[in-house]
Formats: sequence, C-alpha cells, structure tokens
Amino acid sequence: MPPALAFLDRRLATREALARHGWSRIALVATIHGAAAVVMWLTEETLLDKAAFVLAWGFLNFLLLAALRRPVLAGAFALALITVLVLLSRLKHSILFMTVNFVDLMIIDTDTFGFLMTVVPGLAEKVATGLAVAALALAAVWWLDSFRVRLRSATFGCAVSLAGLTGLSLSVDSDPYNEFTAGQYVSKFARSGIVAVGEYLDRGLLEADAQVNGTLGGVADASCTTAHRPPNIVMVFDESSFDLTAMPGVRAPAGYREHFASLDGKARRLVVEGVGGPSWYTEYNVLTGLSVRSYGRFADFVTRIAAGRVERGLPHALRRCGYRTFSLYSFMGAFLSARRFHETTGIEHFYDSAALGAKGVEPDSFYYDAAARIFGRERGRQPLFLMVYTLANHFPWDYRFRPELTPGWRDPGNGSEADEYLRRQMLSKRHYGEFVARLAREFPHEPFLIVRFGDHQPAFARTLIDPKYDESFVMRQMAAHDPRFLTTYYAIDAINFTPRDLGLAHETLDAPYLPLVVLEAAGLPLDPSFAEQKRILQGCRGLFYRCRGGAEARRFNRLLIDAGLIKGL
Repeated sequence: MPPALAFLDRRLATREALARHGWSRIALVATIHGAAAVVMWLTEETLLDKAAFVLAWGFLNFLLLAALRRPVLAGAFALALITVLVLLSRLKHSILFMTVNFVDLMIIDTDTFGFLMTVVPGLAEKVATGLAVAALALAAVWWLDSFRVRLRSATFGCAVSLAGLTGLSLSVDSDPYNEFTAGQYVSKFARSGIVAVGEYLDRGLLEADAQVNGTLGGVADASCTTAHRPPNIVMVFDESSFDLTAMPGVRAPAGYREHFASLDGKARRLVVEGVGGPSWYTEYNVLTGLSVRSYGRFADFVTRIAAGRVERGLPHALRRCGYRTFSLYSFMGAFLSARRFHETTGIEHFYDSAALGAKGVEPDSFYYDAAARIFGRERGRQPLFLMVYTLANHFPWDYRFRPELTPGWRDPGNGSEADEYLRRQMLSKRHYGEFVARLAREFPHEPFLIVRFGDHQPAFARTLIDPKYDESFVMRQMAAHDPRFLTTYYAIDAINFTPRDLGLAHETLDAPYLPLVVLEAAGLPLDPSFAEQKRILQGCRGLFYRCRGGAEARRFNRLLIDAGLIKGL
C-alpha cells in the first residue's frame, strides 16, 4: 500500500477505535481538567482565590471551545496557557518581585522583552523549544479529538463564567501588596484583567478632566535667566529609607536621626504613593512632578506608560536653564523601561548599573564615587543635575550585607530585619557624609544643592505601625492610602551655596511637589507648568492628588495635555 494511503488508513482506524471507546476520550478530558485542579491546589491559597481560578479556567475553556469546538483540544490549549502563565509569573517574581498582571499584555514593549532575555541566559532558546513542542502536541490532539461541542453551549458557559469572575473581582478588593508575593498566579491575573479593562473603558490610562478653563502658555519658550550662578543639583534616591524610630518602640543607634535632618535642622516628611516596594512610583513623582495615582489600576506600569508620552519634568526644566542632566541608575536600564522614561523626562546621559561597572549590589559609596567622577570630568562647564540612585538598603534584610564595612556593629535588639535595616542605614549615613566632604574638598568653588529622599518604607514596617492591627485592617488602610504607610523623608543640604527659597519646603509634602521645591531652593525661574503647580501647592497646603479628591491633579493633567506635554494618554 502506498505510504499516503497507509497513513490515511491508520488515521481512520485510530479515529474509529476512539469512537468505539468514548470512555478513553472522557478520561483524557478528565485528565486535563484534573491537571488544572492540581495547579490550582498548588498555587492558590484561599477559597476566594480558588473560586477565581475555577471561574477563570471555565471562561478560558468555554472561550476556546467556542472557537475550536473540540473539548480535548480546548482543554489542552487552556492548560498550556495557564502553565505558561504560572512559569512566567514565577520568573518575573524571581527577578522583579512581582507576578504577571493582565496589564502586562496591554502594555508590551521591547524593553521588557529585552530585559528578560538579558537577565535569563538561554531563555530565548527555551521559549522557542517550548513553543515547538507545544505546537506538535496540540497538532496531535487536533488530529485525535473527534468530540464536538455546540457553539451555543460554549457561548453560554463562557458568559456565565465571565459574569461570575466579574462579580467576584468587583465585589472583593484585591490586596495591593499581593502583587509582590508569589502564588495566586492565575486568580490575580484574571481578577486584574476584569478591573483593568473596566477602568480603561471608563477613563483610559490617565485621569484628566475633559476640559478646563485656561492654558499653561508656551512652556518651551519660557525664559530662564538668573542674577546668580545656579548651583549644581544632586538628588539622592535613598532606597527604602525613612526614620524607623517613627515606629513605636524602635531602638536606634546614637546619631541615627541626624541622617533625616536638613541644613536648617528640620526633619521633613515626604508622602509617597507606593507601599513597601514600588520605587518607580516615587521615581515618577520626583522626575515628572506628577501623581502615580492618576493612573489608577495602571499605576504599576507607570514608567512604561509614560515613556515617550509624558514630556514634562524636573530634568526638562533644568535643561531649559542650561543644565546638563545625568542619571546614575542602580539597576538595569531596561527595567520597567527606565532608560526610555528618564530620557522622556529630559535626562541626557543615563548610566545604568552595567555602564557604571556594578558587580551585584554595591554600597552607596560606589554610586557617590561615580557622581564625584562626573563632577570632576565636567568641571567648569554648564551646571549639572545628577539623579543618584542607591541600592544597599534594598530588601531582603534577612542577611548581613557587606558586614566588613561595619566592624563592631551591635544589633539594637529590634528583631533581625529591623536591626539589619538600621545597620545599612547607618552605613548609608556614613557614605553620604563622606560624599559631601569629598565634594567640598575637591570642588571648593563649586556651589551644590543636594536633596535626599526616601522612595518608600521597607515592607516590614507595616507590621510595626501598630501591633494591635490585624492583617486585614492593615490591608484596608493601605488600600485607603493611609499616610502612616506612605511617609518617608526628604532633606535639603548645600555646599558653597545658600538655598534661595525654602518657603515651599513644607514639613510634610506630597512627593510630586519635590521638583518644585528643588527649583525654588536653587533660585531658578519657574516655567508656566511649575508656576501653576506652585499655585496648587499653596492652595492645597502640600497635598497634591489628595487635594479635593484628585480634582486638582485631574485639572492639571488636562492643562498638560492641552499644552502638548502629555501625549497619547
């Protein structure tokens, strides 16, 4: 018999055998759904999580059934998809300490893809091999599966599952901190999809009034002339830092609180917009002068969304005044599109950890030394702006980071994480003092304005605010943006320079106003957008998004859109 006929004969015989033994097909379908149940059991924790998983699994299966009509193939395809989701979530969490969110599918960029390919050697080959194997397996199932399901039945099942998932997602708020914990991969992804799609259809990516009275005028054409020599400006991104003695009962080493004081002796508080981990929230605040909360459910992706779209910020304002602008970034530039985002806000020279020659987690002195070298290289030219990131105080705090740098250290007795956190902060305090002394020594005639700030509290701090609070209460307070969970610090220092105006440097200040404080302290003229924001600061007494339930932020966003400084949002 010719090979082609033999192949057809074998296929027909196989299909007839399957038809005679329908139980085998039922067993195959049951095996696939049983495997999904195992995934649910291993990755989902609470009854609510499991319910969301079941509804998401049902919606995906019925959706594929409506398209393919074959239950074995639909189940196999659905199982392959959730397996990939779990693997990608575990991979993302191992690198970024975040799991895959539905918005990851809505905002796909080459930076993120390149980042994953860089940090995971051989990932591209593994993905290609996996796709090839999956394609062959699904093709075999397609060939063998003779079951059919009515389109009407599949559509009905899809609608019921989607309705159940929507009701569950909208009636029970998600814990925002869960984005940073492993597990619940499918339920979190599915619930985030319902919320994100609903929010996008309701208001888009960015909150803004439909129309407002007035305009900002010609921001790009605003002049910037000063009667004095403008200072070099350094902003220090003090990773995970705040005054831990604000927590009741914390014991700290002598001299600890001095680190949080400004040159006038005041300890100022900065109210940020992220709890326990999202440094990029505050990064967006202090570079653009805008609120992350304006992005609602899309806040976790703010730098990726803003890159190429938000062209307003402190670096742009400083370049208008003749500054050269630099970022010394302590991680990979592709992380959350950091490089593109910085360039969008006006950074001319972006150096990530690889360009700086970092070998893993470096002490703060590593980045301060890099900053000092830039000042030495650029001496006598235009005034400089440097955004200097630190990393030593980043979590986890369950191990001794560079213990040789703190000989003789004795734990104060607050518990392992808190004591390690305090040790690293004291190391940061010493390295910052050495940096200031070096600038004063090597550049005796150069004026410097230095503004330090903490980007968020450490994750463990939420358990110290009040021991009587249970976890559910803490979750509700964080979701309600309780300032106790959001307050860090900012401090203003100077070398060979007296700040011109600290009138806007309130003792408690929302993070989006920090660029305005820098411009005022440096004595630089404000362009129309910052002049308008100064009016908001004065009227709202240091509150930004929190002022009038977000009304001022929405109005300001519309003014920036109309001025062409925010595009495509």
